[in-house]
Amino acid sequence: MDLQLKGKTVLITGGSKGIGRATALAMAEEGADVVLVARNAEALAAAADMVRGRAEVSVQTIAADLSQQAEVERVAAAAEGIDILVNNAGAIPAGALDDIDNARWRAAWDLKVFGFIGLSRALYAKLKARRGVIVNIIGAGGERFDPGYIAGAAGNAALMAFTRALGKQAVRDGMRVVAINPGPVETDRMTTQLKFRANKEFGDESRWREYVGGMSYGRAASPEEIAWAAAFLSSPRSGYTTGTVLTIDGANR
Repeated sequence: MDLQLKGKTVLITGGSKGIGRATALAMAEEGADVVLVARNAEALAAAADMVRGRAEVSVQTIAADLSQQAEVERVAAAAEGIDILVNNAGAIPAGALDDIDNARWRAAWDLKVFGFIGLSRALYAKLKARRGVIVNIIGAGGERFDPGYIAGAAGNAALMAFTRALGKQAVRDGMRVVAINPGPVETDRMTTQLKFRANKEFGDESRWREYVGGMSYGRAASPEEIAWAAAFLSSPRSGYTTGTVLTIDGANR
């Protein structure tokens, strides 16, 4: 299926690895030009080379820390001709209320919660002029209210509400705003964490897959399975979808 993304320009935060990089590859395969944003310039360059090796599209990179409002504004000012914004940067730490101090909680929300909101605000006028789309990659923790992931549950739930509210406004502006809530996804971050856990518990990091064996289909999702959903939702093929949050968790609830 042609997703009719050829000639579109997509800005993807957290674009140097994991779901962000997979989304860049999916968009590029559909003919979209991509702008990758992340903190690490070296990792961004490697991701850009990977995308260029997959498709003949324009690939730009912007190294920026989106937990800082000045950096959000710098990225928005540098981003011209953007049709699709994919907010993906950020990871909120696990822990109960007493486990996460004020500084860690605020730092995590500055990047993910306020980073998503800030960049959406900063780019909204430009996206409106092009009848654009915002895709928020949030996380299924916002649906589960796990007290052991309280900062993430609350932050993700806030972004779900943000998506649904802005999705209603977007109709008036000829735009769309959607979100994806991934469950467990086999990213480098997840495998590193599970290897550390396996080494600690079993003395053998290669046993990390034992932790995912009980999941649906005996595995976590691949980044590509999230990326292609993002590509479809952002495309004209899904042109009547706004204010919607799609959960992709393999029924791992």
